[in-house]
Amino acid sequence: MFTINILKKVAITTRKSIKLIILAFLSAIILIGLVVLFYNPTYEVSLNGEVIGYTSNKSALQERINSYTSENEEENIAFIQIDAMPTYELCLLKKDVEMNDDEIYAKVTENGTPYYRYYAITEDKEEKVYLASFKDAEEVIDQLEEKDSANQDELGIIEKYGKKLKEFTSVEECVSELYEEKVVVQTVAYSSAPASNYSTGNSYGNVSLGISLINPVSGVITSRYGSNDSVRDHTHAGLDISAPYGTPIKACAAGVVTYSGNAGDGFGNYVVISHGNGVTTLYAHCSSLLVSAGQSVSQGEVIAKVGSTGNSTGNHLHLEVRKNGITYNPQNYVY
Repeated sequence: MFTINILKKVAITTRKSIKLIILAFLSAIILIGLVVLFYNPTYEVSLNGEVIGYTSNKSALQERINSYTSENEEENIAFIQIDAMPTYELCLLKKDVEMNDDEIYAKVTENGTPYYRYYAITEDKEEKVYLASFKDAEEVIDQLEEKDSANQDELGIIEKYGKKLKEFTSVEECVSELYEEKVVVQTVAYSSAPASNYSTGNSYGNVSLGISLINPVSGVITSRYGSNDSVRDHTHAGLDISAPYGTPIKACAAGVVTYSGNAGDGFGNYVVISHGNGVTTLYAHCSSLLVSAGQSVSQGEVIAKVGSTGNSTGNHLHLEVRKNGITYNPQNYVY
């Protein structure tokens, strides 16, 4: 009898517990329903400890911010540094409160600092030109090696980062700017011998020099190669270009100065430059000489100034082009 009473009490207690559990479960469902009805689970977003808004999609917002800070190849941006990343805290927010992802994004990125990536070509460790991509920089080096540029062993490529983007140069401009022609030094005695010692005759034909020449001065041609004017007792072996007194005279090509002086042979003050392979150029009647024998000069370097020294009737440059001691018409190569 005692056992039956105990079992009855246990049954009654169990029924009451079940009722309470069911009641609690139903209450929870009702509460969740009310929450869902009036509130949204969302994220409170803070920056440097200050709440700046709310977002319902934490992952999408953070991915958008990460995308902003990552590289942008079109603008050469390696990355963008921002002061601080936002923090997120899950919370319940009334449904009538709007999310402000765009405002949060703007706030986080407003002080972003872009860092640019670019490539510098160096010569003897000195930065010379800048290009947007490593591929372009490699192309410049390859072309200079193909042209057998004199400085090819001194060239290098370095990757650079900076807050300011450098002004880029095209591949073609870089090659033109960096190319240096190799100078083949002839074994010539640097003496004060007159220019006539270098000449063995004239030629009215044409010969390949193996190099490109540039105009040494801008002016008017007053006497051509091969002419027989009354002012001279021989066939003209060069080209006369009239120009104002003191006009700079430029080297037609890179080379080594083999003579600079006045030998009293009618040329007045003059310069002779050896360009290798038997090719020389002569610049006569100068008012002043700016180089000396044995000096290496580059193409376009100013070597003298126009004058009227020696056997001359006015300010002009007498230009001669020679190969293996024979003069050739300069107009086959310049003007």
